[in-house]
Amino acid sequence: MKEKILLSYAIPYEGLKDLSHEFELIYPDKDFFTTKELIDLIPDCSGLLSIFNREIPKEVIKAGKKLKIISNYGVGFNNINLESANKQEIIVCNTPESVCEPTAELCIGLILSLSRKIVECNCGLLNNPNFEWGVMKNLGHTLRGKTLGIIGMGKIGKSLAKKAEVFGVKIIYHNRKPISNSPYKYYNFKDLLSKADIISINCPLTPKTHHLISTDEFKLMKQNSLLINTARGPIVDEKALVKALHLKKIAGAALDVFENEPLIHPDLLEMKNLVLVPHIGTACIETRIEMAKEASKNIISYLIHGKCINKVN
Repeated sequence: MKEKILLSYAIPYEGLKDLSHEFELIYPDKDFFTTKELIDLIPDCSGLLSIFNREIPKEVIKAGKKLKIISNYGVGFNNINLESANKQEIIVCNTPESVCEPTAELCIGLILSLSRKIVECNCGLLNNPNFEWGVMKNLGHTLRGKTLGIIGMGKIGKSLAKKAEVFGVKIIYHNRKPISNSPYKYYNFKDLLSKADIISINCPLTPKTHHLISTDEFKLMKQNSLLINTARGPIVDEKALVKALHLKKIAGAALDVFENEPLIHPDLLEMKNLVLVPHIGTACIETRIEMAKEASKNIISYLIHGKCINKVN
């Protein structure tokens, strides 16, 4: 009899072929299983394939009497109660490889959209018949010669750096510690904030990075600087961001993630110097399939071969 794997969300089945060959899959009929359904179904399962935007609380983990591994569909894993998983000696993994390129692509798209006022002009043309044209109207900024400060030089940060260099951007970075043999210059956190024209957040959400960017940090930034967040919403204090934009402490921001998704601070919806998208960093058909394959590989590697890959706890 095959071991059972519970899938919390209806991710592309095309990416689950290898997993289905090795295990019996419990797959939701609708978009996802509720927390109660997860609690009812998980006692007989050896593995759980969870998804980054739905919580896996301690009640679900506690009910997993046979649970050995949780493979999270996404690079972030703050949706999983790691304390409970550790207590029950359950391996937790993520999918860092497949999310890298599409997230870095979106970073570039947001930087261009914000610096060249692409979204602002698009909305103006669509909604205002009197939208102004002219040689000295709708002026943005070129990327050439600007300094991009990357906070979190992991796989996504490194991919973003390579892509941004094509536009003639100078790259600086801050990480938990300097990276040996990096082609880019390391700065401490405060110095990076004060030197960068564009700041991209690419670090994970942890207790230490919660509200990493708040009132004091905005005071350090250049008035013409742009903030990009494709990591996790709570890394930026949204109330402080609203205030910084109102007071013109910074020139603009582009957000793919928010503090209380899917809710957005209402003041953010009223501002022109913002680009907002609904957590689409990895929202590509190809990527969603690759993420399913990577999450499956985590489970197969551990339960079949006894090898941990992409372990985060």
